[in-house]
Amino acid sequence: MSKIFQMLWMLLLIGGLQSAAAQEAEEQAAEPTMEAAEQLASEVLWDQANTAYINNDYHQAEELYLTILQRGERSAKLYFNLANAYFKREELGQAILYYHRALRLQPGDEDIRYNLSVAEARTKDTIDQIPDFFFTEWMRSIRHLMSANAWTAWSLIWFAVMLGALLFYLLSARLILRKAGFYATLISLLCFIASTIFASGQSREQQSQSEAIVMSSSAAVKSSPDRSATDLFILHEGTKVEITNSLENWCEVMIADGKKGWTERSKIEII
Repeated sequence: MSKIFQMLWMLLLIGGLQSAAAQEAEEQAAEPTMEAAEQLASEVLWDQANTAYINNDYHQAEELYLTILQRGERSAKLYFNLANAYFKREELGQAILYYHRALRLQPGDEDIRYNLSVAEARTKDTIDQIPDFFFTEWMRSIRHLMSANAWTAWSLIWFAVMLGALLFYLLSARLILRKAGFYATLISLLCFIASTIFASGQSREQQSQSEAIVMSSSAAVKSSPDRSATDLFILHEGTKVEITNSLENWCEVMIADGKKGWTERSKIEII
């Protein structure tokens, strides 16, 4: 009898293990299916939004692009198309906000820069920008040629080239080859350092919380964080500002010509 009970126990145990394994396999199979369904749904929404935009139904396109954003999707193309829909509806603040967000992901995209310049030309505020030192401006323009991920990829490539050149230098027997390996190592090291610096700078800019767009039709900039304080100047929808300080519901902002003041946080939105 004991042997029969042992056999029954073994069969139950094996059956339980098989059931658990089958359940785990089903769960693992279900996960990619759910992910595929989510991806398919986003693609359907994307096609519907683009179709609505082509048919000049910009309100519908705007709502569909926002739905994709609410699903957690983020891309320069999505921000760009949403900004275009806002621009067509003459919502300048939102358009400029999303052009800037697209530009942070794809800083070298000429279409985004052009559309942003067109939208900014429609704003009411004309602000003379303080020119930066030419070397700073030159380095920034180079950094903006690619995204942070692209610069990171290039830094890894240059690091691999540097290691290869260093091995070539160490293993070469002839003097001319050792010189070539030495100079190749030096050049690739400099390129690695430069691309790493650009990647770091681009990443900091992409994650920065210090730039914002005025979203209200008009926003009073005051001498202190108080509604009864003196108005220094007025900013209008679509103007870009730099946040230099914050206090409760107020932000100290600086515009391109260096003027500073306090405005209500509800009047602006961080890029």
